[in-house]
Amino acid sequence: MQQLVEVFKTNVEQEAQAAKLLAALVDYFPAYKINFDLQDCDKILRVESRNGAIDNRRIIETIGDFGYAIEELPD
Repeated sequence: MQQLVEVFKTNVEQEAQAAKLLAALVDYFPAYKINFDLQDCDKILRVESRNGAIDNRRIIETIGDFGYAIEELPD
């Protein structure tokens, strides 16, 4: 199956914040490989799926529920 990747811009600044969000995201989306790149100017959240489409809306809602801004970056 095709591997899909989505990239999001966030306002997550600190490693501790990213770790807390990653723990929640892994619980909610166990089939995805998820990581942050806080060194990037866009504070990137990268999501990979080997099992089909990525639910962008739920990811955006989940991050928003924690009080952070997130938006999809174009391909």
